[in-house]
Amino acid sequence: MNKPVQPMSSLSLKLPTADRTLETYRLAASRSFPAKLQGPLNRVAFSAAHVVADPMADNDPWLTADIDWDRTIAFREHIWDLGLGVAEAMDTAQRGMGLDWPTSLELIQRSVRAARTRGALVFSGAGTDHLAVEDAKTTDDVIRAYEEQIAAVEKAGGRIILMASRALARLGRSADDYAKVYGRVLSQVKEPVIIHWLGDMFDPALAGYWGTADLDKAMDTAVAIINANAAKVDGVKVSLLDKQREIDIRRRLDKRVKMYTGDDFNYAELIAGDETGYSHALLGIFDAIAPAASYALSRLAAGDAAGFHDVLGPTVPLSRHIFRTPTRFYKTGVVFMAYLNGHQDHFTMVGGQESARSTLHLAELFRLADKAGLLGNPEAATRRMKAVLATRGIEA
Repeated sequence: MNKPVQPMSSLSLKLPTADRTLETYRLAASRSFPAKLQGPLNRVAFSAAHVVADPMADNDPWLTADIDWDRTIAFREHIWDLGLGVAEAMDTAQRGMGLDWPTSLELIQRSVRAARTRGALVFSGAGTDHLAVEDAKTTDDVIRAYEEQIAAVEKAGGRIILMASRALARLGRSADDYAKVYGRVLSQVKEPVIIHWLGDMFDPALAGYWGTADLDKAMDTAVAIINANAAKVDGVKVSLLDKQREIDIRRRLDKRVKMYTGDDFNYAELIAGDETGYSHALLGIFDAIAPAASYALSRLAAGDAAGFHDVLGPTVPLSRHIFRTPTRFYKTGVVFMAYLNGHQDHFTMVGGQESARSTLHLAELFRLADKAGLLGNPEAATRRMKAVLATRGIEA
């Protein structure tokens, strides 16, 4: 189990509330989690990892992305030390919200090289985002765009997460269109891929994916395509924030195909599973809660289901807060957690996305992170919370 609970903290600060007053918040008794994996795991678990912006770059943040490569790779080493894989250059890294394809490819190349030196697990996003949606005229254009990115990732020595395509969402009118694109693309990959179904709550441009707004029909199409190409599919990540739909898809998949939960609202129970099976994990929230996630998964593998839920259960309210509507702005909360926990020295993001959540949102994130024992150094986190509040006019 994790280390014993410490005595009640004497740390406190003033946090804003919804009624426009300030409350004195006293930090809870702290928990601490190991910095490295404790024992083997019986689930495959990926953290979709964020990128650390370079705050000293002379750029236009809304238009160009400058990355602090040293801190970005150091964060991935933190993830790998905990026994988790890295899902690289995904939406958590602000792919499509500030991170373009050339920068994504450099990120993939650097991450794959760093993973190779330690035998760590990394899969990387290949999509069609270098193809402007308005320039895509046919599904053949979409196929060529996928082929270009897949070739680049494979040349770098990477494994692939096949990302959903905004261009295909615009052009695909039927299940046959999707079957054509995925069939052609999957027939060419060197190694089995993870297919990523990202719901429109994460990216409004993906509304109607699989050729229909009817989710039941979309499920039918997705499952049929995946099962028809099962030899080329390692697994599927479903990010619909709908627990039952994920379970229903999981039960229908070819036995060779893993389900990777992307449900940042219900991941604890989906990973634990039921009498018919369980989900592996590919989650953005695992960026923010990696030490707790690693320790909880090690408890599950050791047969300690109660210990698993004791650690992971309290993280769920935080995750639901970070991923609340508009869900696509969850990256702000993920990076704020990295700042609070000392993985970067600033709260500056690609695309200026540090402004995407309110002061009240960040204050509640701090409360929930503290209650879940996710502030690794409460004193330092409190100082950093006060610094951010000060920039927003609050003397905490």
